[in-house]
Amino acid sequence: MKTITNFVMILVAVMLFAACGNSDKPVAEDAHAGHNHAAGEGHDAAPVEKTAVSVSLKDDKLNAVYQHYVHLTNALVNGDMIEAKVAVNAIELGSKALNNGGSLATLAAKIGAAKDIESQRTLYADLSTDFIERVKSAGLNSGEIYVEYCPMALNDKGAAWLSNQKEIRNPYFGESMMTCGEVKETLK
Repeated sequence: MKTITNFVMILVAVMLFAACGNSDKPVAEDAHAGHNHAAGEGHDAAPVEKTAVSVSLKDDKLNAVYQHYVHLTNALVNGDMIEAKVAVNAIELGSKALNNGGSLATLAAKIGAAKDIESQRTLYADLSTDFIERVKSAGLNSGEIYVEYCPMALNDKGAAWLSNQKEIRNPYFGESMMTCGEVKETLK
């Protein structure tokens, strides 16, 4: 009887380790990507990786940095200051390979140095303006990118951002006003 119990415990442990160690599976099969999940679940990497495949910019270097911009946007939507810092560090590094990437790197560094999520969101507006112009100039090989706008962002001054999905997921307010905004333009 003790042998059977030990065998079952080992089998359960192996299954748990196998399930926990397979990080590729949720990305490929995440049917809920883009949906408003409760804050703190920590599963926001899946939409970033999934949407990264569907959009391709003509400028390969900008395309690589843009994927980190999407990661940053998702982090701000979820109110995840730490993930936002990870994303802006990657944007800062990648910007150095871009033509005139210094301004983008500086903006990313400011977001990384911000002391709270609200400061990150405020600084994100300038970064988004820069990205919108760069993406429009570069053009797309495939997919669609949406220029989305929230009139209430930045104390009712309004601010825009780029998204790979039409569904509004507001990075300026996160879950407090997740769907505030509209699609202003579709880039193809």
